[in-house]
Amino acid sequence: MASLRVGTRGSRLALRQAELVGAGLRAAGEAAAVETVVIETLGDRVTGTPLARIGDKGLFTRELETALRDGRIDAAVHSLKDLPTEDPPGLRIAAVLEREDPREALVSRDGRRLADLPAGARVGTCSLRRRAQLAALRRDLSIVDLRGNVPTRIGRVESGDLDAAILARAGIVRLGLDDRISEILDAEKILPAPGQGAIAVQCRDDATAARFAALDHRPTRLATAAERAFLAALDGGCQTPIAALATFDGSRLAISGLVSDLEGREALRDDDSDSVADEEAARRLGERLARRLLERGAARLVAEARAALGAA
Repeated sequence: MASLRVGTRGSRLALRQAELVGAGLRAAGEAAAVETVVIETLGDRVTGTPLARIGDKGLFTRELETALRDGRIDAAVHSLKDLPTEDPPGLRIAAVLEREDPREALVSRDGRRLADLPAGARVGTCSLRRRAQLAALRRDLSIVDLRGNVPTRIGRVESGDLDAAILARAGIVRLGLDDRISEILDAEKILPAPGQGAIAVQCRDDATAARFAALDHRPTRLATAAERAFLAALDGGCQTPIAALATFDGSRLAISGLVSDLEGREALRDDDSDSVADEEAARRLGERLARRLLERGAARLVAEARAALGAA
């Protein structure tokens, strides 16, 4: 059987996620050799600028997708939350692996929980979504833009440059750094990004996609389909504070969604659930929740956030 060239970004976390895909293939009986091909993306090259100021879509995926279309790789491994909600022409998501814990984690220099951080504490994040929700919880904190890979961000805290940082727990766990976590922030406090904690495998043809089919985890596929449909219906991306989390219990899908202004002073949040049998039904649920928030003024919040970033 022909070997598989799997493209990935070069960070420790991205390489670990590619390893997990390779391990899943071997466990499923895929006998072919898996070759990891590292590809640098725009988001990797531009590290001194907040993500929301660089652009909206494909910052960490576009170059991988180009390599896939050009035939330089057979599949691409992505953090699902980085993928734009629309599949590019000729490409499709062949598998969504079983999701790691999607919640946020606080890493603090002295092990303090969020409620125990002193007024004025410097807390790092690169996400407008996290920034807005954190500000709504603690307006007395100093929220600092924080770029870099997971070890770099944790290192900024441990060096004393920051008092704390908020990161996705999934990445910390995958790198074996969970002993650095001071507090796991439940979705009631900070709702995660759509797709957070999930790994996606992208392919261009049916034959290759079939080789990854055994890795697809139906509950994760349905939950993230609803989250991504919610995001798409709101026309959101990294330039807007939008969050969503869905869970599937085998027959019923439940989703929570949020849209906020940049400062966390005005936020719309709602929940919905329904029985779903397939991905299309999951997407309809996400779209239905988005419509409810749009009826309450979500479009204005999205437009104001984009306008504020454009004017800055």
